[in-house]
Amino acid sequence: MPFTATRALTRRTERWFVRRGVPTMIEGYGFASHVLPRMLPSLTLVAVASLVWLVPLKSAGSGRWVLLGAVAAVTVAVRWAIGALVRRAPRLSRRTTVAILAGYAAMPVAVPLLQLAVDGAVTPPGGGVVGLLGFVIFFAAVFAGTLLVTTYGLGALLRRAVRHTIYDLRNSVHLLGRALPALLFVTLFLFFTGELWQAMNRLGWWRLALVVGLFAAVTVLAAAARLRDEIGRVEQDLSPPRLSAACADTPLADAPIEDVTPDGPLPAVPLNGRQSRNLLLVLATRQLVQAAVVGLALFAFFLVLGVLVVTPETAEQWIGGEPARSVLFPAVPVALLRNATLFAGFGSMYFAVTSMSDADHRRQFFAPIIDDVERTLAVRAVYLAVRGLDSHPPIDKV
Repeated sequence: MPFTATRALTRRTERWFVRRGVPTMIEGYGFASHVLPRMLPSLTLVAVASLVWLVPLKSAGSGRWVLLGAVAAVTVAVRWAIGALVRRAPRLSRRTTVAILAGYAAMPVAVPLLQLAVDGAVTPPGGGVVGLLGFVIFFAAVFAGTLLVTTYGLGALLRRAVRHTIYDLRNSVHLLGRALPALLFVTLFLFFTGELWQAMNRLGWWRLALVVGLFAAVTVLAAAARLRDEIGRVEQDLSPPRLSAACADTPLADAPIEDVTPDGPLPAVPLNGRQSRNLLLVLATRQLVQAAVVGLALFAFFLVLGVLVVTPETAEQWIGGEPARSVLFPAVPVALLRNATLFAGFGSMYFAVTSMSDADHRRQFFAPIIDDVERTLAVRAVYLAVRGLDSHPPIDKV
C-alpha cells in the first residue's frame, strides 16, 4: 500500500522529540518557528497575572478574596486557551511574532501606567522609577528563563528524570554500597571532630548554602568535562534493523525503513552546537538527579548516626556550651543538621565525580542513558529521511 510521508507525521515526531526533552533535534529548529510558540502560554500567564496590580482589592472589602480568585481563574483559563490555540496552529507568522514580542515588551511599562491611571496616584506602584525598573527586570528575567527552559526542553528533561527516580535510587544504592566504605573512611573522623561541631554551631545557614553551592559547582564543571567526552563516544548505528528497533513505540513505527534506507545504513548527520548541548543536558540531568538521591541518603545516614552516637552531653562538650537548637526540630542540635548537610553535599560531589571517572561505575550508570541517546539519534535519522520523502511524491510500498 502507498506510504505517504505527510507533514502530520513529521509534526507528531517533532512532538515526540519535545516530550523527550530533545526539541533541538527538530530540523530547522528556530526561535520564531518552534521556541516562541511553546513559550507563548507561559508568557501569557505572566503578562495576564501582572494585571493583578489593577484589581482594586482594598475597595472590594470582604469580597476581595472572591475577586482575587476570579482573577486567578481567568488567568488560568486564558493560559489554557492560548496553549490549546498554539497546539492547533503551532506556526506563527512574522507579523504575529513581532506583535507578541512587542506586546510582552510593553507590559512592564503598561502595567504601572495603567495603575497610575486607575488610582490617580502621583507615582506608579513601587515608587516611580525603582518600581518601573523592577517590573522591567522581572519581565526580562522571566523571558530569559522561559527561553532557556523551552529551547532545551528542560521541563521535559526534569519530568523524565523524576520518572526515573525509582530506577536511579536502586542504582544509586548499588553504587553507594561500593563507594560508601571509602567515603566513610574519609568523613567519619571529621564528623566526630569537636572543632567542626563548633564551626557548624556558629555557621549560618546561608554560609552553609554557599559551601554546598560550591560543591554543586564543582560537580557541574566535572560533569560538563566528562559528559562532553561521553557525547563524543556515542555511536550512531543507523543500520535498518537498528532503525526499526529504535522507531518502535514512536510516531515513525510504521515508517518503511527499507524505503528510507535503499542504499543500506543511513549516513550519520552531524550535530550542531545546540543539539550537542541538548544531549549534554540529557546526561547531566540524570547525573545530577542521581547525585541528589545519594545526597539525601547520606543526609539521612549522618543524621541518624549523630542522633544515636552524639549524646546531648557530648555535643555540649564538643561545642563548649549549650548547643543551638533547631527551630523545626528542637530536640536536635542545629550543628548536627548542618554537619549532615555538609557531608551530604560533599558525598554527592564525591559520588558524582567517582561515577564518571571510574570505568566500572561509568559503564553501569551511563549504559542505559547512552542507549537512550543513541535511540534518539536513530529516530532523528529516520525523521530526516521521512522529511525528505515529504517533498517527493508518495512511495508505493509493496
